[in-house]
Formats: sequence, structure tokens, C-alpha cells
Amino acid sequence: MIEFRREPASSPAARTLLTAMEQEMFDLYDMTRMPTPASTAELEPPSGGAYVVGWEDGRAVAGGALKRLEPGVAEIKRMYVVPDARGRGLARGLLAAIEDAARELGYRRVRLDTGALQPHARALYESAGYDDVPDYNANPYAAYHGEKAL
Repeated sequence: MIEFRREPASSPAARTLLTAMEQEMFDLYDMTRMPTPASTAELEPPSGGAYVVGWEDGRAVAGGALKRLEPGVAEIKRMYVVPDARGRGLARGLLAAIEDAARELGYRRVRLDTGALQPHARALYESAGYDDVPDYNANPYAAYHGEKAL
């Protein structure tokens, strides 16, 4: 069973997941830096952010963040499931847990993006109720921008 809970983005588990996610994106898109960076501070409560970790048998297997964009609107960032835990619905559970965190923080809408080489992510977002929106963050790797009312 997976337990999702908020943790500081600076925690060891969160840092490990964030680093792994970034490395996967660097490799997948042949990039050297994240095109839409988010500092650890932006992913923590004082700035309106949050980081959610999915735990399974004491191991961090999934993580994702919220970053405040504007009053009432947050962006979902850095969703990641470790490779050996994929294919079991953890991404859907993680997305729901991040949306719950957004509601708890008072957000009314969430936005996200994903790249052309991640069609599975786009399919997840669309099946979870995200609607296409115009580019809101100038991410050169993004092929899809979505938004959902909470």
C-alpha cells in the first residue's frame, strides 16, 4: 500500500526523487538544465508550495510538487515515479494527492505541462480531467499544457 504525505522539498527523500526526475528529463530530452526551474523554497509552504512523497514499505517511490503561480492557481511540477514502481497506478494516486494538497492550500485551479516524449503523462492528465490551455510558462519542451478546476 502507498501512503502519500507532504514533506519538505529539502528532505532527503524529496531531494532524491527530484534529482532522479531531473536526470530522467535531462536524458530523455538531451538537456543540461530544467527549462522551467523551481527552487526548493518555491516548493514549500511559506511560498505557497508543497511537495508530496509516496511511500511504500518505508521507501520513497513517487514524488511531485506544487508551485504557486498566482492567487488561487498553482502549477504541478516534477511528478515522478521510480522506474521499478511504474505501471501500478502510482502516478494517478500521486496526482490526486497533489491535487488534495492544492485544495488544502486554498488553490482553486492547477496547471501543468508535459513534453512530446511523455505521451503516457498527457494521457494521465487528460483522463484526470485536465483541459488544454495555452502555453503559460514558455517551457520549450512542453507539448501539452493543461488546467483543472479543483
